[in-house]
Amino acid sequence: MKTLIIFPIIIPLFTASICLVSNKMPRLQWFFVWFGNITYFLVALIFLWTTYHGNIYSLQLGNWQAPFGITIVIDLFSSIMLVITSLLVFCSFLYTRSMTSREEFRLGYLSLTFFLMMGVSGAFTTGDLFNLYVWFEVMLMSSFVLMSFGGEQRQLEGSIKYVILNLMSSAIFLASTGILYGMVGTMNLADLSIKLSMIEQQYPKLIVSSLLLVAFGIKAGLFPLYFWLPASYHTPPPGISALFSGLLTKVGMYSIIRTFTLFYREIDTTLQNTLLIIASLTMLIGVLGAVSQNEIRRILSFHIISQIGYMLMGLALWTTSGIGGAIYFIIHNIIAKSNLFFISGIINEKTGSYYLKSQGNLYKELPILSACFLCSSLSLAGLPPLSGFVGKLALIIAGIHAGAYITVLISIMVSFLTLFSMTKIWIYTFWGTSNYKKEVSAEPEKSLFFAYSAVVILALLTLLLGVFGETFIVISEKSAQNLLQPLTYIEKVMEY
Repeated sequence: MKTLIIFPIIIPLFTASICLVSNKMPRLQWFFVWFGNITYFLVALIFLWTTYHGNIYSLQLGNWQAPFGITIVIDLFSSIMLVITSLLVFCSFLYTRSMTSREEFRLGYLSLTFFLMMGVSGAFTTGDLFNLYVWFEVMLMSSFVLMSFGGEQRQLEGSIKYVILNLMSSAIFLASTGILYGMVGTMNLADLSIKLSMIEQQYPKLIVSSLLLVAFGIKAGLFPLYFWLPASYHTPPPGISALFSGLLTKVGMYSIIRTFTLFYREIDTTLQNTLLIIASLTMLIGVLGAVSQNEIRRILSFHIISQIGYMLMGLALWTTSGIGGAIYFIIHNIIAKSNLFFISGIINEKTGSYYLKSQGNLYKELPILSACFLCSSLSLAGLPPLSGFVGKLALIIAGIHAGAYITVLISIMVSFLTLFSMTKIWIYTFWGTSNYKKEVSAEPEKSLFFAYSAVVILALLTLLLGVFGETFIVISEKSAQNLLQPLTYIEKVMEY
């Protein structure tokens, strides 16, 4: 198993390199795309199975004993994120097979996506705070190029906003790692957990935690650090927006959960109330922004923010059921939200517009797409028996048990407003009078078979997550229990 630990990083790196040198051999290129993605998925499944049964794996690169070397750790939480990453990237490649031109593939779309996947995998598996910063920079480089793919003015504007804010986040992150190193003399997460627990004064730890919350909060899109996200995520092609919404913001949320559960054995009331307030405002501001929009991708971009609030709410409750609900909600949101971005791209392909009032009556022409949209959008709103209902119900129950009644009330209200915004898309785009005219083009119409396949797969996964919600909640709560009791994680990393 120690040999396999490095695979989630090596496989995307190897596949990205192959894709770069096989630009003029598309069949060979696609063979390695599918081979690399499926191999990654199988490795992730192996780790999910073994970590669920209590195993945690660590590897010290270069044979440097922890905490001095580069540490890679895979536990149940990491395994869950690796599996869902491989599923989303697989569906992304299916989707872009239909929606992306050969010229864009030639310019490196496939290799850039695998480099992004490598950065995401590194962030999920690193056991070192400084290397988490390094993987963030790997993600930033590849995502910046992907966001500006196509060279349109709106994309470049969105890319500049995206890069500037993320560079600010990286600077704050780097400053906080320097302060931490000055305090305790280590960057290893397990060693940090040990040494921070020995510090009696809470203020130094609170200052560092606040800086990390700001750094990760910018990447995740938390209130009041979210403003760059809706200005950027609607500008690239929908396939790229789906990847970003599904992975990049969740890496930020993953980092918050991972660091806070390692740095704090118990959470004090002031910090807990602060996190609950931020979660409530994130949910509320995000959904109000979505309700005010009339362009599908802008609506979905604001909903990224509101859904992140639910995840922070689960962490703030600081219970097994609360953090378990947050982990389940991350899985649900990656699938449902990414699928809605995919669907928006197909709608634009059919109507030539993303604006609601320029569409209409698509449910007759595209019944399969309509059904998939209903499945994903109603899941986002939290209607049974879909995955969103299970996740929100778990968080609401955990919130009531923890006494966070105001946050619970806000989360319920946000669900109704989410349903309202999704209903608005349905009425204008699928149910209303047709307002679009197809332009006659000399180019042959694209075959959308692969794009539809990706949308159907994600819609079915959303349904399965809801129908078998109890099973997935059990897995998520076991991961949460490991996070709240990190002794096994620490022992596994520090042993040699």
